[in-house]
Amino acid sequence: MNLVRKIIESTYCDTCTVVETQKKKIKGVVTTQEAITLEDQPCKLSFESIRAANKTEAATEITQEIKLFICPEVEIKSGSKIIVTHLGKTYEYARSGIPAVYETHQEILLEAYKERA
Repeated sequence: MNLVRKIIESTYCDTCTVVETQKKKIKGVVTTQEAITLEDQPCKLSFESIRAANKTEAATEITQEIKLFICPEVEIKSGSKIIVTHLGKTYEYARSGIPAVYETHQEILLEAYKERA
């Protein structure tokens, strides 16, 4: 398993920072603040374009699935902002769904980050 993990991790050419919203009590008032829980973690983004099964009269719908590959030990909580540096550019994503955790890595589906209200 160690060899398989080394091979997978050798593809990690990106880095990510995970930001969680945490509640803090300051002078009796509960506020929320963003806090970095993981920084400069090696990872890999994977992109796949998916055509919808139903073709409309106007056009066939195409969506893009974005998946983050990262080591299995890190925990990324639901709703966390994930900032990924990929090929020299920085992108912000939100975690979507439950991560698929394996002995060698985990896979997390991402969606474009939208500011919280």
